[in-house]
Amino acid sequence: MGDTLSQAEIDSLLSALSSGELNPDELDDTKEKSVKDYNFARPSKFSRDHLRTLEIIFENYGRLLSTNLPAYLRKSVNVEVMNAEANTYSEFSNALSNPVLLGVVNFAPLESNVIVELAANLGFTIVDRMLGGFGNPLDKSRDFTEIELVILERILEVCTNLLIEPWENVVTISPRLERIETNSQFAQFISPTEMTAIITMSIKVGDIEGLMNFCIPYSCVESVIDRLNTKYWYSAMKEDASGKYQNMIQGVIDHAKIPVRAMLGRSSISVNDFANLQLGDIIKLDTKVDEELDVYVGNIKKFTALPGAASKAYAVRVTSVIREEQ
Repeated sequence: MGDTLSQAEIDSLLSALSSGELNPDELDDTKEKSVKDYNFARPSKFSRDHLRTLEIIFENYGRLLSTNLPAYLRKSVNVEVMNAEANTYSEFSNALSNPVLLGVVNFAPLESNVIVELAANLGFTIVDRMLGGFGNPLDKSRDFTEIELVILERILEVCTNLLIEPWENVVTISPRLERIETNSQFAQFISPTEMTAIITMSIKVGDIEGLMNFCIPYSCVESVIDRLNTKYWYSAMKEDASGKYQNMIQGVIDHAKIPVRAMLGRSSISVNDFANLQLGDIIKLDTKVDEELDVYVGNIKKFTALPGAASKAYAVRVTSVIREEQ
């Protein structure tokens, strides 16, 4: 329907107004619009799609942790991504407790570092498991010893190396664990006002559950921020699946061992003759000396060949290939 009223509609409207049948206030369809204030001090650099893509990346990373860490801890490990949110680094650092277990990871070739926070109870559980214990955390919190930090550094290096595969659809990285910090007061690796994406993961080692947080500064992923969207991520994953995994499967098949046997011939004898076979007896086959033999790959007839010898071993020389259509 158009916006222009006909003359009859105008006359009807004027008549309704003059008679009081229509209230002029009811004609006001303007509604108060809600306006959201924009905080220029905290610009929202990570969109919802960026955070969703990071969740997908770390869900893949969580599956890798679940399958690789049990080899070191000799205990079942369950990892689940809780949420991804954007906050300033000051909000992240202010929420840290003491003692804290922070890993500083170089995300080369990307700029800046990524901070990994591991819950203290998980840290003591990992140490206990690595030293042959049952994986029980401490009743009272305390600082980590030098020996415990060396053990935890080894596990965090394993966790760092597992980041390569989940990120390869966005960018090829060479992550490296630079150091571990245990005091939150010395955790000022990034500008306090820097916007960061914080991915929270729940890790359960046996019956002990704790959190692992990844703090990713915007400056770190700024150069690849356009690739942090689900459309690009899935398209890159599809291309990778059509190339890399196809070559991988082909490589496994190429090295698969399959049985190959050459059939010298066939013969039928009675059970009585079979039971009385002696050394030196001759069994007459249904093939002649100069006839080709059938060669089977598994249970499929694939070649014909002539019998012979190679060095001191029996051998056959392939004379023809039997195609599927034959």
